[in-house]
Amino acid sequence: MSTHELEWRMLGACRGLEPGIFYPEDDEAAEVAKDVCEQCGVRAACLEYALSHREKAGVWGGATERERRRIIRQRRRTA
Repeated sequence: MSTHELEWRMLGACRGLEPGIFYPEDDEAAEVAKDVCEQCGVRAACLEYALSHREKAGVWGGATERERRRIIRQRRRTA
């Protein structure tokens, strides 16, 4: 993991919170995590990390797994 990747993680609004919040059972339960992400200053970096590393589970950068798959499909179409 690069220094840059570590740096944004240290600045995340999620730092120190219960990790389970970010691994909800369903999309409705993901709202708690999304609320945290909405206030986060490194949200974009977190989302890009998840997209580039194909994170399969959890809420990253305010996006659920389903939402990240949709973003990837949209990016492929416009590329």
